[in-house]
Amino acid sequence: MTENELSRKIIGIAIEVHNALGPGLLESAYKECMYYKIGKSGLFVEKEKPIPVFFEEVRLECGYRMDLLVENTLVIEIKSVDALHNIHLAQTLTYLKLGNYKLGLLMNFNVVKLKDGIQRVINGTL
Repeated sequence: MTENELSRKIIGIAIEVHNALGPGLLESAYKECMYYKIGKSGLFVEKEKPIPVFFEEVRLECGYRMDLLVENTLVIEIKSVDALHNIHLAQTLTYLKLGNYKLGLLMNFNVVKLKDGIQRVINGTL
């Protein structure tokens, strides 16, 4: 499955979760539901995956953790905020760069229609 096919499947799952819960919950609730639904769909998913930082050829565990990683390919960063800002985009892009991943989905569940809260984030070109 390509990154684009995988992202379409994950967006479908996210819409199901959002339709069931609606906006207004904490990020942790959406993360747990996404983790459950993605796993239930048969895809491999990791939650709170640690991301090391390499500095001067030394691996440093700095406490960075991406919300979800699907099929060791797709980074999902979940938010529940009034609006997405450049810092949220920068955080997702940093996770892509540190983990050498190509594609991420930045998802804000605190919106009326989830499609208005999803941003694709690309590290390089697909």
